[in-house]
Amino acid sequence: MPALPSRDEQLALMHQYVESESLRRHMYSVEAACRAYARVFGEDEDTYGAAGLMHDFDYERWPEEHPLRGAEMLREAGYPEPVIRAILAHYPDRTGVQPETRLERTLHACDEITGLVTAAALVRPSRSVADLEAKSVIKKMKDKQFAAGVDRDDVRRAAEELGVKLPEHVQFVIEAMRGIAPELGMSATV
Repeated sequence: MPALPSRDEQLALMHQYVESESLRRHMYSVEAACRAYARVFGEDEDTYGAAGLMHDFDYERWPEEHPLRGAEMLREAGYPEPVIRAILAHYPDRTGVQPETRLERTLHACDEITGLVTAAALVRPSRSVADLEAKSVIKKMKDKQFAAGVDRDDVRRAAEELGVKLPEHVQFVIEAMRGIAPELGMSATV
């Protein structure tokens, strides 16, 4: 398996293609959640982190070709195939690649939910994940107009495919995001 580029190299590539601070923060959130799951699963944290950090790096420039364009670029840059396949599997409707491995299911499960967690945090008086709990996010999920771009069925299905109950998954992702709250533009405390 090819060596994984360093996180600094990954960040440089991501920043080269992603100008939107909100998209960068989403990618940091997914990276943090994927890394946290890797620790729990006893898997390689850097591999999981790379999949999370790089999964949307092509979206801003080539939304109609996402993630196919990005996967091609990462392959040319020498990224390991498991990372590339996970990135393809996070958008199975476009790529036809279904999440099968634990890495693929983890990235798929962490992608959409981080957007919902971020939206739920930003409407709180604290505007932070520091005091956010899973029950608040799940309650917000019931409001179809709240964070309308988040596919609730996909969030539920992805957690189930990962083998985690939705409330536990949401809380786990919140905890992972708390660990990088300043990087997400949020306070680490209430």
